[in-house]
Amino acid sequence: MSRILLRQLNITEKRSVSLLNFNSKRALTLPARINMSANRRLTQTKNLLAPVNIKKMSTASTNASGLEAAQTEIIPKSNLAVRELVLNRPSKLNALNLSMVRAMTPELQAWEKSDLAKIILLKSCGGKGFCAGGDVKTVVDLADAKDPNATKFFEEEYQLDHLIATLDTPFVSIMDGITMGGGVGLSVHAPFRIATEKTMFAMPETAIGFLPEVGGSFFLSRLDGQIGTYLGLTGKRLKGTDVLYSGVATHYVPSSRLAALESRLSELDNATHDMVNSAIEEFSAELENEPTFSLTGETRAAIDRCFKYDTMAEIMTALTKEPETAWTKETIAALNKMSPTSLKVTLQQLRNGATLSLAQCFKMEYHLVQKFLQAHDFKEGVTATLVTKQKPNWQPNSLDKVDDIKIKQQYFDSPSPQRLELLSNRDYKNYPHRKYMLPSEEDIKRVVTGEAADVGNYALNRQQVIDHLVRERQGKQGLKQKVEEVLERKTIENKKDEDKSLKWVY
Repeated sequence: MSRILLRQLNITEKRSVSLLNFNSKRALTLPARINMSANRRLTQTKNLLAPVNIKKMSTASTNASGLEAAQTEIIPKSNLAVRELVLNRPSKLNALNLSMVRAMTPELQAWEKSDLAKIILLKSCGGKGFCAGGDVKTVVDLADAKDPNATKFFEEEYQLDHLIATLDTPFVSIMDGITMGGGVGLSVHAPFRIATEKTMFAMPETAIGFLPEVGGSFFLSRLDGQIGTYLGLTGKRLKGTDVLYSGVATHYVPSSRLAALESRLSELDNATHDMVNSAIEEFSAELENEPTFSLTGETRAAIDRCFKYDTMAEIMTALTKEPETAWTKETIAALNKMSPTSLKVTLQQLRNGATLSLAQCFKMEYHLVQKFLQAHDFKEGVTATLVTKQKPNWQPNSLDKVDDIKIKQQYFDSPSPQRLELLSNRDYKNYPHRKYMLPSEEDIKRVVTGEAADVGNYALNRQQVIDHLVRERQGKQGLKQKVEEVLERKTIENKKDEDKSLKWVY
């Protein structure tokens, strides 16, 4: 039966390829594109019929269940031009441990050198979590026992994250589920980061007496305005389309389309980053009927007003001076629950990160992690959150008891025993593939003010600004919605100009 099925599918595949070559990709509706993908189903059928080759790998956690220990935590797969890494620790929401890091790094290094690997794709085995973070309980236990593997986990995790960020091979991370902490490190530095309606993003480390690392000092400090500072300090969760509009994700694809997207990517010969971007855009959601960004309007203006300061005292004062709203009450309550030490270190970390390169950020964070492993609040926060389920007893227990000067001296100026050595010398101060994201607020500002290279000397009105950016980003889904929101908040019309040209409000 298998031979007959494959023969029939081979015939169908040839017909499908002819049809696909004849028709324009963008002219096809999504159902038509999916219905005409018998060749993609052929690939999936062949994979199902082929023998499974699973590598045996050990788990770093000594208390893992017998069932989980018997499973492979990382499953590498080949799908024509695509090489896949599948996170397969579902009972722990795919939380990252040292054995998983050690399984992924050599695979990526080999695929980077291979002429057969055209695209690398990272996804999870399904369930609620893409990757819910690092296995912090194991790390704290190791640190308690003076085991060097506590710092070894962070060393090798950061090496992996930096490797992902600097690959030449196009890398696609599908953030379909809970994406926090270590899961953010595996995804946010990739050129292509796909969010779905199931995505829940957060950097909640200040709630466990830690800091938003895995390159958080780099990517959070480069989000629009003060959004990154707000997310890093409060641990605010973003869902679905919010992950795209904030700049964390580059694309938003409904989870029901992921299988078809993966098949499409597998067909790309000699794939370039532009080709991968175009393929993902084919399956991106039409965002007119999706939720708009939740951090807009007055809330977004308040975030920029309150979180622009360089001390926690000024931020808290600014929040208390705002008109009382559900957002201000929620934000003040969230900050009051966090480790005061973590908040002050995190704020300084993000301010430093804004001027550092990616490699410098990882090295700074590795230095800071060693300080946290020796301090009280990280162990206290992990134990209270994951073991005793009680309110943490922070030391010191309030912001006014944490001396800013001592924080700088103790955490930033004094040396740590170990230095981070990365696997690659590649480095940058801005993401090289940011053209595949929605335009940043700074990108939009440059068009409005005429600073963008191809705008010319003409002042543009609202529609002209939108049209320019739509052309530049080739009709990217979500672009119009974001640009309209930014223009509404940051520009005014020139009343003396009959064309209603825009002026940027600083």
